[in-house]
Amino acid sequence: MSRHPEVKWAQRADKVFITVMLSDSKDAKVNLEPEGVFSFSGTAGTANNQYELKLELFDKVIVEESKINIGVRSIFCILEKAEKVWWKKLLRGDGKAPHYVKVDWDKWVDEDEDKGAGDLDLGGMDFSNFGGMGGMGGMGGMGDMMGGMGGMGGMGDMMGGMGGMGDMMGGMGGMGDMMGGMGDMGELDDSDDEGQEATKPNDKAEGDAKPDEHGVGTSEKKEAEAST
Repeated sequence: MSRHPEVKWAQRADKVFITVMLSDSKDAKVNLEPEGVFSFSGTAGTANNQYELKLELFDKVIVEESKINIGVRSIFCILEKAEKVWWKKLLRGDGKAPHYVKVDWDKWVDEDEDKGAGDLDLGGMDFSNFGGMGGMGGMGGMGDMMGGMGGMGGMGDMMGGMGGMGDMMGGMGGMGDMMGGMGDMGELDDSDDEGQEATKPNDKAEGDAKPDEHGVGTSEKKEAEAST
């Protein structure tokens, strides 16, 4: 059996504020009709209890200019009145309001203190238009849109086909071997340089030996002079 969530309301000359007090609501659907019929349904709690609500408002509203915010703790609606006048009460008829409908004293001002909705602190809420969302009930269509995105699974095939690029890149690894082989040629050049550097000490040794040769020639000359 469905339950009724607590509802709080306040107003300005041109607007009605309705807050459905339901924390962590799931599958929340809100519908608003121009004649002033406000409907809500959703689940909440660990047991997924079903909540439903239908209010016949005091007067007509402009659906396209009305806004809604579905938050973590509540669903807040700003309804635009069709006629810019103060309502005597929230619901039409002579009966007493249900026990779950209460005045929102945090947002309430008296008629002679009405300065418009500009005096209301909305805490940076993000709102959606009722008119553009089919009364929020139309959001169920998002499931079809998301389902349609399943066709994007074909991207997996495309990405899988790109795996062939891995083979091509792997084949380019052979170029690394070829380039590595060219590195060996660099080593050959280096070895030639090393050979040239190794001959320099020999040249120097021969150069160093020349003074010895001249030294030997001088001593032989002195011995020849002594014999004479």
